[in-house]
Amino acid sequence: MPDITPLLERAQEISSDAERVTAAHLRKVTLPSTSTSTSGRGGAVLGLITLDNGEDHTKPNTFGPRSLLALNEAIDAALADDEIIAIGVTGKPFILAAGADLTSVAGGGPDAVRVVAELGHAVFRKLGEGGKPSFGFVNGLALGGGLEVALHCTYRTVMDSAPALGLPEVMLGLVPGWGGAFLVPNLLGAEKAVTVILENPLNNGRTLGGAAAYELGLADAVFQGADFLEQSLLWAGAVLRGEIVVERAPVDRGAAWDAAVERARALVRAKTGGASPAALRAVELIDAARDGDRDAGFAREDDALEAMSHTPELIASLYAFDLVQKRAKRPAGAPDRSLARPVTKVGIVGAGLMASQLALLFVRRLEVPVVLTDLDQERVDKGVGYVHAEIDKLLAKGRINADRANRHKGLVTGAVDKSDVFADADFVIEAVFEEMSVKKSVLADVEKSVSPECVLATNTSSLSITEMAADLEHPERVVGFHFFNPVAVMPLLEIVKGERTDDATLATAFATGKALKKTTILVKDSPSFIVNRLLGRFMGEVGRIVDEGTPVPVVDGAFAGVAPMPPFMLLSLVGPAIALHNNETLHRAFPDRFYVSPALERVVAARKASYYGPDGAIDPEVEALLETPAEPVVLEPAEIRTRVLTGLADEARRMLDEGVVVAAEDLDLAMITGAGFSFWNGGLTMLLEREGLGTFH
Repeated sequence: MPDITPLLERAQEISSDAERVTAAHLRKVTLPSTSTSTSGRGGAVLGLITLDNGEDHTKPNTFGPRSLLALNEAIDAALADDEIIAIGVTGKPFILAAGADLTSVAGGGPDAVRVVAELGHAVFRKLGEGGKPSFGFVNGLALGGGLEVALHCTYRTVMDSAPALGLPEVMLGLVPGWGGAFLVPNLLGAEKAVTVILENPLNNGRTLGGAAAYELGLADAVFQGADFLEQSLLWAGAVLRGEIVVERAPVDRGAAWDAAVERARALVRAKTGGASPAALRAVELIDAARDGDRDAGFAREDDALEAMSHTPELIASLYAFDLVQKRAKRPAGAPDRSLARPVTKVGIVGAGLMASQLALLFVRRLEVPVVLTDLDQERVDKGVGYVHAEIDKLLAKGRINADRANRHKGLVTGAVDKSDVFADADFVIEAVFEEMSVKKSVLADVEKSVSPECVLATNTSSLSITEMAADLEHPERVVGFHFFNPVAVMPLLEIVKGERTDDATLATAFATGKALKKTTILVKDSPSFIVNRLLGRFMGEVGRIVDEGTPVPVVDGAFAGVAPMPPFMLLSLVGPAIALHNNETLHRAFPDRFYVSPALERVVAARKASYYGPDGAIDPEVEALLETPAEPVVLEPAEIRTRVLTGLADEARRMLDEGVVVAAEDLDLAMITGAGFSFWNGGLTMLLEREGLGTFH
């Protein structure tokens, strides 16, 4: 191993007291023998390094300069101890590590990034090249450097229920820089590497569960959580004794590699339009990794990380990362948490798909009785049946155990008559048809059945909370509780304060949102709130451009790298009827700015669920409904982007001036967590600033 003393000294110089240090505790573990063992390695000693920053699982282990120095010291001690024949690395409960401490690393500038990049490689390499077999015991979350430290090990085990494994760096405006961009292609082949390094991060940071990571080949063995470490140590002993031989498939470095790189390039074009330097650089790293030269591969990663540290995309990513990690945990403008009332029972008005999704979320997160109500028993039974079926699916996948599954199913019931079942509810939410008169009638009916302290929440996506509550005896207890679909997946929960909503109701709403593990943002009662208002302006502008004559595929292609998906694909996902309803609501409120497309009205009237057919092309029946004008105006992609972004900049400024949110940071947090806008654009407002379309911060 080369002398890395100068690098360690440089790391000491750039280290910061702001870093939350992850300690690396080394202890000797005598590996258990199996009763059938006949070799002389029974009772061999493994040096087990446990990463632990001293916090609970809500604050994961990370690697900054001081943490890497601590890990280096532990590895050196294990390598120098003659009694230790192998090394294992694991983490505190439920966490291996979440990668680099981005704040402390980036704060030192490009020079610090280079030092930490080289240091990570130098330290992690000792696990694979130090002369002793090594084992990565992935006992929970392992992202970025957390996965890379395991990849450097000779062997890996993974807990089947580990919630998130992956290399999310491209989503953050970076590249996997501690070996991932070289090791994953050479372990799994280029095709699977494209999935892990590019496709998953560009799909809103998708990750792999433990079992899926094993199936993909990132781990050599998978064990259940209850005795994961014991099983892993038993397995490691068997490997060291030669009783288990780990075999890995050879990697095709020819035509299959070429095809994977071409797929990567096409994916980056479609998802980013070339607007993400990190994604482009990641493709280059995957392509070059086929040479199998570890030294050259790691040097390329060092160069790439240093280059990424100069980009505005990294600045935007760090801003977005800070929003999601910090601002999301301390919602701006929320009342004092001590005002929140306990929620011991939840009522849901409606038993359709949205209501059933809400019931599943509430029972899983709050673990309190949840009762669904609807107009007739058939609908109620269907809603309860949906929840029970989803719980059974979780049980089948090993996501929950049988006891918890039975408990959750027992907590979900249904009824037609609200008067009996809502009397002791603390929180009732309606999820009925998006029509003001219907919602007002429902809330008036519910108010007769609940206690004076019960919170009445509405899942409306666009209607006025103040108007909805106006005729109630206690309008102060009504609050907007706007989820995004699918409820289980989308992190955002817009909490909307009506003119008369009191602080106790609002505090209870925020406490409940936190218990549901949602990102909560305070919103002023205003048409369509945050995400739907901005998306309404966005879709109105692109609808007008299509109505004027620019083809849908040209418009869709103009937003790669701006929106999480092409606008008319997004419209198809949301549903044309829902999008039309939102734009009609906004048009009534702001007729001079929100355009209602006649073509969209025709598409909805024709009951078309999507603009696209199964083959990915525009549905011919939809195309016939678009009615190209006699003198079409066909815009170029750059013209389309500028026109639409100008409209979004105007709307964002108006929303801030109106006090819809406390600050621009909340607009960005909402668009990231509710609409999937990218980290490397900084959500929305930083992108608008970079395009010269306004100042928001």
